[in-house]
Amino acid sequence: MVPSKKMSVSTSPVKPVSPSMPLQSPVFKSAPPSPSTDPTGIRPDIESALTNARSALLSKQHDAGYWVGELQGDSILESEYILLKFILGQESDPELPLIANYLRKQQQADGGWAMYPGGKADISGTVKAYFALKLMGDDFQSPTMLAACAKIHELGGAERCNSFSNFYLAVLGQINYDACPSIPPEIVYLPKWLYFNLYAVAAWTRTMILPLAIVSTLRPIRTLRPDQGIAELFTSSEFSLGKLRGLPNTWGDLFQIIDIALKQYDKLPLQHTRQEALRDAEQWLLEHMEGSEGLGAIFPPMVYMLIVFRALGYAENHPKVIEAHRHLRELFIREANEIRIQPCHSPVWDTGLALHALAESGLKPDTDAARRACRWLLEKECRTAGDWQKNCAEVEPSGWYFEFSNPHYPDVDDTAMAVVSLRRCGEPSARPAIRRGLHWLLAFQNEDGGWAAFDRTRERPLLEHVPFADHNAMQDPSCPDITGRVLECFGHCGFTATRPMARRAIDFIRNRQEAEGCWFGRWGVNYVYGTWQVLTGLKSIGEKMDRDYIRRAVDWLRSVQKPDGSFGESCDSYEDAGLKGIGESTPSQTAWGAMGLMAAVGPNDPAVARAIQWLVDHQGADGNWEESFYTGTGFPKVFYLKYHLYRLYFPLTALARYKRMKQNPL
Repeated sequence: MVPSKKMSVSTSPVKPVSPSMPLQSPVFKSAPPSPSTDPTGIRPDIESALTNARSALLSKQHDAGYWVGELQGDSILESEYILLKFILGQESDPELPLIANYLRKQQQADGGWAMYPGGKADISGTVKAYFALKLMGDDFQSPTMLAACAKIHELGGAERCNSFSNFYLAVLGQINYDACPSIPPEIVYLPKWLYFNLYAVAAWTRTMILPLAIVSTLRPIRTLRPDQGIAELFTSSEFSLGKLRGLPNTWGDLFQIIDIALKQYDKLPLQHTRQEALRDAEQWLLEHMEGSEGLGAIFPPMVYMLIVFRALGYAENHPKVIEAHRHLRELFIREANEIRIQPCHSPVWDTGLALHALAESGLKPDTDAARRACRWLLEKECRTAGDWQKNCAEVEPSGWYFEFSNPHYPDVDDTAMAVVSLRRCGEPSARPAIRRGLHWLLAFQNEDGGWAAFDRTRERPLLEHVPFADHNAMQDPSCPDITGRVLECFGHCGFTATRPMARRAIDFIRNRQEAEGCWFGRWGVNYVYGTWQVLTGLKSIGEKMDRDYIRRAVDWLRSVQKPDGSFGESCDSYEDAGLKGIGESTPSQTAWGAMGLMAAVGPNDPAVARAIQWLVDHQGADGNWEESFYTGTGFPKVFYLKYHLYRLYFPLTALARYKRMKQNPL
């Protein structure tokens, strides 16, 4: 059972705290009663839906204690893997035809490939898909390839690809490396006091630009036959980066001038410094592969690491090369006639959210499922310092990462969920890890009062203008959704809105509220996600939920709820602000909307009842829900995700919270 006293947490992260000090949440004071033993007055159909969802989620727990659902991205995963294998001269790999089968299935009726189902054709994704299939032997005069070529021309030609895609084209000899941004390996030496340095950019960008620095310096090229090329995709015979006429009048122009200067330096570098920089960049990359599922444990740097190994002359039987290939193959989802590729694995994220949902539904710490899950989560705590220590040196190492193994990059979102889950379902032995996680989270609060994903940082808007920033994720600033989740975590652990930390966070949230009353969702689609996260965090920390700014958020949620009670929002809302909260209905987003409303107005509001009823009505016989649309975000406007367990543990959380709040009004 949960002890009754609150935990006192020092703002000094390394101050020792007694292991026997109990914990108490001001919002969720105790685990809700078991549905089988407590008469709540909940309608039988809701009770049945909750029970069936709970059973469905428990059935998906692995023997080791974790949950992990498929993580689905877009076609670039398959096309880039095929391009990689041709770069390495491994086009005879028998798995490539199966990957190509899946890639063909993703082509849309308009001839292009999109970033998410129902989205518009993406120029970079379509060029890479066309190129990969042409290399695989697809006839460029076939109807599907002609349609793809026509769509590429309609979108401006292959010269409109983003910079990361251009590197693939350069390595395969389709464009000159001068068309790619220059990334000198000497960036590994830039001091932290400079506006641009390796630790001022986002963690995911860090793991990409160093491999690209080596590639752009060594300029490896795999020569293809003329008939394998994609000259037909370009609308201009001249294509290069850095053409500028007249004086610069934007930051983008200035960075283009810098890029031109760097290209001149690349022709006659200081040889000793260049060679040292290449060696040190290589060493940095090798160190960041240690103990991980690959560089960054995410697909893009894992792919480019193999290109780096080839450029540096590593033998194909080198242990590091073999390991890098194995980590990529572990991302495969194999079916009878096709293979699709995940961008990474998500077990810590899935386990934290699944355990949180089950705790809401009454799972007790002394059950086998809770014990196995908590034991697994405790094993994943990071007890060594990663890159984050460059910006936050004063706190004891802790935190949780997203994947099975990625100790260099624990993140705030996963840490918050792991701490909440351990707090709700863990036995007393989990308390030291909970305290370390709380200290770590406290240390990561940014100057603006919010939290970012991977580092304690600050916004550097000029970084968005560098030539290789067109993946729209050059930096990792504070965001409302993560800030809301951290506040939810602190609320579960006894913090209140009166603490200076909380007041600063609330000020950040208020400053980031949109004119309509909603909040942007950086890591989930989109304003429904952000608004739910913020309102849940504010409720958990004990903010007064009748304040005007919260009422405006409630009004917005009501305004985008559909007559049938559901919520839905398309990834298009990242491109078009007029589409905030608008899209096809999904179970995960309906659950978010319901929980956002419950946080602000309680369970008895008619809007909440309609959302809960929609979830009940759309549940499958197996206790799960169907969800075909993407509701997860990687890089806004660039890369989106479908978490296959979102459709289960979020509706379960909403149903269980509805029951608990009906039973125990606060």
